[in-house]
Amino acid sequence: MVARKQPTIKMDNAKEFLKHKIVSSFHYIVVFLKWVFIAGVTGLICGLVGAAFDISVDKATEAFAAHSWLIYLLLPAGLAIIGLYELFKVKPHVGTNDIISSIRTSEKVPVLLVPLVFVGTVLTHLCGGSAGREGAALQIGGGIGQQIGRLLKLDEKDMHLMTLCGMSGLFAGLFGTPLTATIFAIEVISIGVVYYSALIPCLSASLVAYSITKFLHVDGVAFKIPEIPDFSALMCAKTIILAAICAGISILFCAAMHGSHKLFKKYIKNEFLRIAIGAAAIILLTLVFSDRRYNGTGMNVIRAAIEQGEALPYDFVLKIIFTAITIGVGFRGGEMVPTFFIGATLGCTLGGILGINPAFAAALGFIAMFCAVMNCPIASIILSIEVFGAGGLLFFAIVCAVSYLLSGYYGLYTSQKIIYSKLKAEFINMDTKPL
Repeated sequence: MVARKQPTIKMDNAKEFLKHKIVSSFHYIVVFLKWVFIAGVTGLICGLVGAAFDISVDKATEAFAAHSWLIYLLLPAGLAIIGLYELFKVKPHVGTNDIISSIRTSEKVPVLLVPLVFVGTVLTHLCGGSAGREGAALQIGGGIGQQIGRLLKLDEKDMHLMTLCGMSGLFAGLFGTPLTATIFAIEVISIGVVYYSALIPCLSASLVAYSITKFLHVDGVAFKIPEIPDFSALMCAKTIILAAICAGISILFCAAMHGSHKLFKKYIKNEFLRIAIGAAAIILLTLVFSDRRYNGTGMNVIRAAIEQGEALPYDFVLKIIFTAITIGVGFRGGEMVPTFFIGATLGCTLGGILGINPAFAAALGFIAMFCAVMNCPIASIILSIEVFGAGGLLFFAIVCAVSYLLSGYYGLYTSQKIIYSKLKAEFINMDTKPL
């Protein structure tokens, strides 16, 4: 009797095993379709908002370039920005750090953050504040993702993925780098950990947003490098030196950004007075350096450094000062394009000293600085391919590896958590403070 029952038991086990596999596969398919749809909708909205944001900032930048007197409106523009935040009861200091923090906590992003960041960033660029737009895009995109998640009544964990979807979608649409946007969103949250569960949602949102902005003729960022040097031991050594210097300057930049905000907040308690004093400082600096290359995003300076090998030796220092004041006192905008500006102009200057083609050195500095301040080496390598092509990939990989390690645990976003040490395969407590 026992011998006859044994095949039946095996057959029952096989049926249960097969049933389990079918149910499991069906579950994966359902989750896949769910996120492709939800992330696709998020990407669609982010693409439309991103296109409107890009066009608005570009028009503001063009207006500032055409009308020099707009710099004198920086003070009332700053007061208007703080006034809007006060009117709608949103804390003026809510920014990218809060978006990142909300991904690992139950903290919610204010509903009105999206329009406030949009308007505030446009006003900042219209009147000559030194800021970028991609950092603001992370705030807008993260806010959009969270609002869509709330409308769909998603649970807390899915809400975190929605925030990442929005961040990657608007970043991809605005910057024209969908793969970088995908990897950046899942890599930037925690140093040493990549959130692979967000890969499909973020990639779907990025591709849809990128397609929308391309359809609407919003150009992304891409550069032509005049010359890529041959790979050699000497060139590798020069690349390492350049990356090491960029890492050191990245620490200075991060310290300036965090320190300026703390300093202004400590000694000037009133937010309206604080932004007024900051505006006056930027106006004065602009009058001293009359060519206005440090106002706005400075994309023209970045392009000149990378495509023509032209930059002033003190460009990166003055951009740090202009940006630290602008963002530190409460103007809206991002830190990402200023990071590119600092890296490109620093690299261009170092190229002449190290014997590297200044244009190619500017491209290396562009990527090295981004990697150092964002602590995202994989996203940085992908960014180099999407922006410069794959011709100098080995050199870009070197600057990413070196700048990532030598920048220590400094970064623009203090909400980043240090999970694994940069020095060895060692887990670090979540509450560890940056060194």
